[in-house]
Amino acid sequence: MIIPTAEPFFFPGNRIGCLLIHGYTGAPKEMRWMGEYLGNLGYTVFGVRLAGHATQPQDMLRTNWQDWVTSVEDGYNLLKGWVDQVFVIGLSMGGILSLLFASQHPVSGVVAMSTPYALPDDPRLPFIRIISLFIPWVKQGSSDWHNLEAAKDHISYPYFPTKAVIQLRDLLSEMRSALPLVQVPVLLIHSRQDTGVVPRNAEQIHSLLGSQDKQLYWVENSGHVIPREPDRDLAFKTTHEFIERVQSPGQAL
Repeated sequence: MIIPTAEPFFFPGNRIGCLLIHGYTGAPKEMRWMGEYLGNLGYTVFGVRLAGHATQPQDMLRTNWQDWVTSVEDGYNLLKGWVDQVFVIGLSMGGILSLLFASQHPVSGVVAMSTPYALPDDPRLPFIRIISLFIPWVKQGSSDWHNLEAAKDHISYPYFPTKAVIQLRDLLSEMRSALPLVQVPVLLIHSRQDTGVVPRNAEQIHSLLGSQDKQLYWVENSGHVIPREPDRDLAFKTTHEFIERVQSPGQAL
């Protein structure tokens, strides 16, 4: 059963589609305010729920990174029935999936927020498979919220399977290999105050993208979950301007 308020969402609009992808252990809710903003501008918006998310932590035991990619593919195919163009917009792991997806499918552009290039350095990582046999669950790390009201009703698993860290690590490896293959326009949005995915990650991604049209936009007063933080309106407006600039001729709002 999906956690209340964490359901996927769909807002029908014009022939330009926005596929919104939430983060690791998170839920569509963290993208909903952005979805409402884009929907009010006339775009057709779908906020996808990734496999194993927004239900119970045990469900992540039954999923791997390929399942998360499949969730994005399903969302893309649903949205394509309504629109002529699709922009993929992801937060954190959703950004990873957006960039990987864009290297393999015909999308019009990518917006990746708070996206990691690699997991933080940790001496335990090379031994994570062995560790998962003895420590099957991991407690969620501390948050870096600036919007404390939004933090109160934020939906994210408080703990998750250690095996899921292996899947995230492998997904990151796939993304890094795919970055030179991303040829569509890309907008990276990152907070200089992000303590979970430090700013260096955005710079590394930007440097390896194959696209000739790539932009790194910094916000200054937010933690990791930018679409629910004080700088969200700046991020939303910059995303809208990016889509308006990139969309194909004849597809203006």
